[in-house]
Amino acid sequence: MLENKTWHEKHVAERTPGQRIADGVANGMGSWSFIIIQTVLVLLWMVLNVIGWLNHWDPYPFILLNLLFSTQAAYAAPIIMMSQNRQNQRDRVQAEEDFKTNVDAKKEIEQLQIALARIENDKLSAILTRLEAMDKRA
Repeated sequence: MLENKTWHEKHVAERTPGQRIADGVANGMGSWSFIIIQTVLVLLWMVLNVIGWLNHWDPYPFILLNLLFSTQAAYAAPIIMMSQNRQNQRDRVQAEEDFKTNVDAKKEIEQLQIALARIENDKLSAILTRLEAMDKRA
């Protein structure tokens, strides 16, 4: 069933659950939606802790927030690197497929050139034969 698929479809179908998760996390964290949502949450966290007279769980300088960012970065970096490694794999597979296509196209072009040269030689031979026949008649 994989024979009729493109290289990209084969590559996507062969991903492990961990690879799918890494790609999803990298796609999510590399989006404007993530940046906007995280910015809103951080601002909300800060505002609630600055104006929360009675119940501020993380007073200024927001040490808990910094700890959360550090934890997020500690997990995000290797997951994003896994996804980048997969992108490198995809690029290698695509380059190999492009190379195969180029080699096949080159072979086909060479065969066409040989066929055209043969046709040209056959036509030239036919023309020379007719010219010789005309010379003999004249």
